[in-house]
Amino acid sequence: MANLYLKHLIAALLSGIALILVGCQSLNNQPDESLYQQLGEREGIANVVEDLLYLIVDDERINQQFKGMDVAQFHRNLTDQLCELSGGPCTYTGRPMRELHSDMGITDTEFNALAEGLILAMERNDIPTGAQNRLIKALVTMYPDIRNL
Repeated sequence: MANLYLKHLIAALLSGIALILVGCQSLNNQPDESLYQQLGEREGIANVVEDLLYLIVDDERINQQFKGMDVAQFHRNLTDQLCELSGGPCTYTGRPMRELHSDMGITDTEFNALAEGLILAMERNDIPTGAQNRLIKALVTMYPDIRNL
């Protein structure tokens, strides 16, 4: 008798859990937007990169690292890289990160300053915080190559 009761209790619990899960799914009628879409697709990413460039120029912690660079090429490459990284249809064709940064001696302070600038640029472009965090998480994987560790 106790065994039968236990079987019915487990079946009821599983049915309840299934109903809760179905109910939760029905509340979420819209599929999650991709990171690429949340960043505003290529145009939105390009706007973020443009704002980042202005922030770099004003940031004395990092602006020396960017002196003499081809601004248009940097903008294009970083836009393509962020577009590709976020799942967009772009292809980054620039140099590998380790090779590109090999002789720059990037410090943690400089790395963090650029990350701060990127976050500020995303905030200025009304990128949702969740999307900002997802992009930063993807970019953190490049840390060893940028720092040449």
